[in-house]
Amino acid sequence: MPGDWKKIEKHLPNTSKDSICRYIKSVYGRRIEAHRNRFRNKRRNRRLKINKLTDRTFIDKRPEYINKRKRIGDVEADFVVSGKTGKGIILNITDRKSRNSFLEQIIVVNINNVHQAFKRIKKRFPEMKSITTDNDILLRKHKELEELLNVKIYFCNPYSSWQKGSIENSNKHIRKYIPKGSDISKCSKRFIKKIEEKLNNRIMECLNFLTPYEVLTKHRKRKKRRSAWIKLKRQGDRIEPCQ
Repeated sequence: MPGDWKKIEKHLPNTSKDSICRYIKSVYGRRIEAHRNRFRNKRRNRRLKINKLTDRTFIDKRPEYINKRKRIGDVEADFVVSGKTGKGIILNITDRKSRNSFLEQIIVVNINNVHQAFKRIKKRFPEMKSITTDNDILLRKHKELEELLNVKIYFCNPYSSWQKGSIENSNKHIRKYIPKGSDISKCSKRFIKKIEEKLNNRIMECLNFLTPYEVLTKHRKRKKRRSAWIKLKRQGDRIEPCQ
């Protein structure tokens, strides 16, 4: 480990260079080497995971109407993971405007199952138009996912989770019921559903003291009325006038 003796010398000014080098090369000194390599490998693996994601569209390319939460359907996505000894993850999709959250449990974690979980949420939330997410390796086939869902995916800058604040807030509330270190595979689907209901029935000041569920329900009712009105208008236009 060239150069390590200089770092140690700062803390042991009265110890000679030769003594420090002998200690580093000894059996006891190898503990330092093992400790440094462990953290060095962690940093290297983290960089490799991010580099495997290619052809991404970053958040700075996201349209202004998404940034300003102008419409329902622009969502943020993230994973709630198990502890080291646990299995499974939860896919959390949170709408930026209505703050509605949709949770899907994934026991066997792979890209195909993640895509299927996104697809199930899209079926429950057909309004989905765009996704903002972080650089998780499970999303390395994001182009396939865009085609599957017919949405646009935007990525936060690396190590900038604050750029998707809505879902970070949602995850914080999920952790009240599923603490860090938990085994998500042991959570029942009914339990996950109850957490989702609790998230969507919170009265929120940013929603003018409505709940996410109420905001989404009102939006869907307005959309349904508008669709019915357009249909009636088109039918009226096709009616021939009396002779």
